[in-house]
Amino acid sequence: MYRPCTFGIEEEYLLVDLGSGRVLATPSLGVARRCREIMGPYFAEEMFRSQIEVASPVFGNLHEAHQFLASSRQRLAEALAQEGVGLYCAASHPSAQWLRQRARTTPHYRQVFDDYQHVARRSLLSGLHVHVGVPPGCDRIQLINRVLYWLPLFLLLSTSSPFWGGHCTGYMSYRRVICAEWPHMELPEPLVDWGAYERYRALLERTGALAKDGDFWWAIRPSRRFPTVELRICDACPRLEDALCIAGLFRHLVESCLANHHALDPLTRETRWITQENYWRAKRHGRHGQYIGVHEQAPVTAEGWLAQLQARYPAATVDAERAFIQAQRILREGTSADHQLDCLEQARGVGLDARQALHAVVNQVLAQGRGCEPVLALAQGHV
Repeated sequence: MYRPCTFGIEEEYLLVDLGSGRVLATPSLGVARRCREIMGPYFAEEMFRSQIEVASPVFGNLHEAHQFLASSRQRLAEALAQEGVGLYCAASHPSAQWLRQRARTTPHYRQVFDDYQHVARRSLLSGLHVHVGVPPGCDRIQLINRVLYWLPLFLLLSTSSPFWGGHCTGYMSYRRVICAEWPHMELPEPLVDWGAYERYRALLERTGALAKDGDFWWAIRPSRRFPTVELRICDACPRLEDALCIAGLFRHLVESCLANHHALDPLTRETRWITQENYWRAKRHGRHGQYIGVHEQAPVTAEGWLAQLQARYPAATVDAERAFIQAQRILREGTSADHQLDCLEQARGVGLDARQALHAVVNQVLAQGRGCEPVLALAQGHV
């Protein structure tokens, strides 16, 4: 039986100076205080002082999610603007100097930076995480196995990190390239069920590879705090409509797999090989890639892959239908990574130098995060 699931969304943002477009290495205490006053229990600090997170309440539908996140973004943007600060919603900043960033000094983050050193310092990145609640007794590892094949599709819909260190990386999601430097942050291990998961976790804890209260950071994981499966593969999305689309699609996929126990089993060796290959293609090429489809393992475009998902799991709710429509729009009009690359090309085409062109990209991302859709968000040629 198809039953609706509750869900929640976590969005990470960088804080940038509205004048220079640079990431703020040391935001003032007033900035953090403003954010906490506005968001209350839904505000969280991240690894760096220049980054914050908004963790939503539990939603029953996309309308509730839109109301909360639109209001949160607007209120934060308006309050921060009074401090000369902008809310940067993409997964990477095009010219951030990550070596100058200041880490959080809480015991947890001190331990993270001590354990992972340069890998942690490089991770000035923002993601979109979606939790979907599951019923009691659900084996969340078996559920993850049933949805795993489709994960790269969610990544390619969200790509927003084509730049790093002032350069075009050649990847649509360079964030996921950096994520590969961390342990336990790629695709989850091929575990057959919850019992195998517990044995794997116990092994790592026993041998000192994982703390007793430590987390896996897989691209999809069973949450330790909530009875949910958590999608973590996606880049942060400047356009709220894109984030809601991904949340709606993931929720629909989970609901469909809960109702259909004969869904694709990605634990076969061949399907896992395909998933791994599609994952690499998604972070490298995004919506422009050729993928290995579910039918006869034949090449398929991103649009064809989305169509296969829709054919296998037809929309059963208004939310799911709207999510599919928006996903088609993303593939037709481009992700944030496409928009950023187009903005850079246009800026260079009107005579801006490399620094000014990257600043134009920052302005475009800031504008999209506010719900604006500029063709080219130039700062009147000033940087």
